[in-house]
Amino acid sequence: MLSPERRPSMAERRPTMFSSQSHIVVPHLAGIEDPLPDSTPEKVDVLIVGTGMVESVLAAALSWQGSNVLHVDKNDYYGDTSATLTVDQAKRWVKQVNEGAYPQCYSNAKLYVSTSIANGKGKYASRDFGLDLAPRILFAKSDLLSILVKSRVHQYLEFQSLSSFHTYENDSFEKLTNTKQEIFTDQNLPLMTKRNLMKFIKFVLNWEDQPEVWKAYSERPITEILVDKFKLEKPQVFELMFSIGLCYNMNTKTPEALQRIRRYLSSFDVYGPFSVLYSKYGGPGELSQGFCRSAAVGGATYKLNESLTSYDPSTRVAYFSDGSKVSVSEKVVLSPTQAPSYNQNIPKQEYEIHRLTCIVEKSCEEWFSEGESAAVVVFPPGSLKSGNQVVVQAFILGQGSETCPQGTSIWYLSTTEQGPRAEMDLDAALEAMEASILRESSSDLENDESILQIGPNGEAMINSVRLGQSFKEYIPRENIQYLFKLYYTQYTSTPPFAVVEPSFFEMNNNPSKQMVPGASDNGVLYTAMPSAEISYDEVVTAARILYEKIVGSDDDFFDLDFEDDDDVPISKEDYENAIEDDDEDQDINMGVGRHGSTECVGEMEI
Repeated sequence: MLSPERRPSMAERRPTMFSSQSHIVVPHLAGIEDPLPDSTPEKVDVLIVGTGMVESVLAAALSWQGSNVLHVDKNDYYGDTSATLTVDQAKRWVKQVNEGAYPQCYSNAKLYVSTSIANGKGKYASRDFGLDLAPRILFAKSDLLSILVKSRVHQYLEFQSLSSFHTYENDSFEKLTNTKQEIFTDQNLPLMTKRNLMKFIKFVLNWEDQPEVWKAYSERPITEILVDKFKLEKPQVFELMFSIGLCYNMNTKTPEALQRIRRYLSSFDVYGPFSVLYSKYGGPGELSQGFCRSAAVGGATYKLNESLTSYDPSTRVAYFSDGSKVSVSEKVVLSPTQAPSYNQNIPKQEYEIHRLTCIVEKSCEEWFSEGESAAVVVFPPGSLKSGNQVVVQAFILGQGSETCPQGTSIWYLSTTEQGPRAEMDLDAALEAMEASILRESSSDLENDESILQIGPNGEAMINSVRLGQSFKEYIPRENIQYLFKLYYTQYTSTPPFAVVEPSFFEMNNNPSKQMVPGASDNGVLYTAMPSAEISYDEVVTAARILYEKIVGSDDDFFDLDFEDDDDVPISKEDYENAIEDDDEDQDINMGVGRHGSTECVGEMEI
């Protein structure tokens, strides 16, 4: 029986989606949460403990390759470290963190919940909100998106576009200028700056083939080549580094930064005039469910509310909290959050990520592009009153994301700053966001006759000189209403800018790292905690490394060959031609929504 607290997945919201495709058998999600048969299998090839993003992708890859997989999670929801939680689930999670349920993984969780959603008696219900523990965005040209299509997991999901990237400077949000048309038509950019920007964009798209340009800067910060070689000014440098490249500090070396900048630019216009997508109804938690459903179709067995209590590597038998056990012929893959309480072998999580999640009673549509419900805001070093030395990133979702009701939005803030300074930076960024959205959305300006004036023919006119002088000092009469605030510190073994290294998994087979003393090989592979990276780039790399360690090779990693050949996504050109003739009530068999590529990337039905 489904938990009344859990938010239904995208697939459940569209139960008739596969009615015309009899060759695809998709188990109802309740069949995964309350598995049939109820008993634990006697023997499996691989036991995976934890349903986070990496574990779920791995489960699907192994299941379709032919491995017999048992996938368990001690929680009553999917996602583990990547979960999408309701408000009540978040309350329980905070209590668990503060009781020490996740040693080395989370700490210092602090929570505020307004009476508007407290105790189920307020204006909003707990299930109205989907809160990501590790929010992510998806680049249109990425390994994960390719696997989503190849594995058909995209059939369980719905995506929307995100084209609004803002850089915070001079106490305001400056929207990113990143296309040729925007650069050429931007009246604020001098002609020489426009030429230099276009020169850099042309270079960065194939930068690796031009070592004569960047080789001398390979061990130097990206700022030096941008200034020395391309004569760019600070605003453009910051936009390229922190908004487009999503770098964390000023010391990012040239090759790493160039790779990240190209990631954004090469993703532009793949499906439409945007580079980034996000999934509706939740982020990584929704994707984790999708891959778990795929794994179930491939033959994996699922058990939620099931804890691993011990594993004996000498007999290769795992024992669970319900008294059942299973023999594991290959490997146990274990999330750090799901290890038995006595286990001291969890790999060290040496890097801190500080996160602040807020639910705000304001739509924040002023920050979104037309037809969209999401935005990214970056606060470069030195832009906040706290004197931040590291970037603060903010990811904002509105009601169109289906993670919050009308008239509300969710703000995700994060920083890789270490120690007590991190919370100061997050608070300063939150204060800046609050002041900005109040200024941009306030109706009080309409009553200021010195700013809003009436023209000779009765038309409304803005006194731009007066507005420029007063806008930043303007104090709106209203205040931001916070429905929810959650602060916590998350730890990870993956440094900023990096993906998990293969060497990370080698330590798990070290005889000194045994769950049971006396065995020469404990047969346990730990997964890594989510990194600070806001994209999904690390997921496929980590899953592929684990897959190779279990199977012996990654040659057939998601090497799927479905019998029907009709499930090939059409190209952008075919889509644009088809949309002219297509009825608005009929889905197009591709990743772009039927309302046009600038509005949403839709259900990707095939």
